[in-house]
Amino acid sequence: MAATMRDVAALAGVSLKTVSRVVNLEPHTRPEVVRRVRAAIAELEWVPNGSARTLRTGRTGVIGVGVSELRRPYLSMLTEAVVSELYRRGLQAAVEPTHHREDRIAALLDSRGRVFDGVVLIGDAPAHLIDALRPTDAVVAVHHGPTDRVDSVDADAVEAASLVARHLVVMGRSRPALIGMDRTRHGNHAMTAALAAAGIAPAVPRVDHVEGRADGARAAREILDQEPDTDALLCGSDELALGALAELVRSGKAVPDDVAIVGHDNLDDALFSTPSLTTVDPGAARLARSAVDLLADRLAGTGGDVARRIISPVELVRRESTLGTGLQ
Repeated sequence: MAATMRDVAALAGVSLKTVSRVVNLEPHTRPEVVRRVRAAIAELEWVPNGSARTLRTGRTGVIGVGVSELRRPYLSMLTEAVVSELYRRGLQAAVEPTHHREDRIAALLDSRGRVFDGVVLIGDAPAHLIDALRPTDAVVAVHHGPTDRVDSVDADAVEAASLVARHLVVMGRSRPALIGMDRTRHGNHAMTAALAAAGIAPAVPRVDHVEGRADGARAAREILDQEPDTDALLCGSDELALGALAELVRSGKAVPDDVAIVGHDNLDDALFSTPSLTTVDPGAARLARSAVDLLADRLAGTGGDVARRIISPVELVRRESTLGTGLQ
């Protein structure tokens, strides 16, 4: 039997009117009450009536979700998580692939207040467009990098790097190479720092500015040609890792006996590759929930200073076929 608003109110220990105020993003509700109601909604998987709310509030009930490109599996997965979270709260989503085009991003942002109540930006966006926004605007950047202009959410790259470095130590790997930029921005190279703290110096060359599987295969080939003693490839995405894995298999390298591989994103492909791929799970559902929480606070007028949330904990999804048998 589907949950009702009355069930949500009972679980949260509040009145029906309070649940309505939280759902309708009305101001002047205590933050701790908002958190209890949202937690009850999530636990009961209750979906509010978006049409009725639109009639009461005069809002469109639609959130624009701008994503830089849908061909990148992780961005697609993150977009799906945001859309699901919006739907769970009785909101509608309009997904707008921007293809890194400035005019499309600008048009999406300009549609706030007319077509969309708010905007969630997934992936990269030109800095000057973000800097032109007001901190109180209903815009949340996800997987975009730090900004002091709008609320933003990203995974904990430092923790992810620390997990990977510790496991390399357990495996006894001492000559890893990096493929792809670290998941932190502005030159803060999380993986390099984590390896240094563990007493491991990454092999040279380090290959940056790569995206897809073909790039991962090419990078693996270049690294092994120049540094044949490399014993682990640490990749900035599962796409890169899957490409690198294909190149290792093609070249006759045993995985993980000769070279271990670690990816990032926890794509389904990582489970079904041969051999399967060890990967960092950044928690797409948690990222989406946090982003929509921030957006709801802005729409309700209860958001304070610009928030930058780093979502933790991430998890290393270990698979013995690519990490070896040294892990416990």
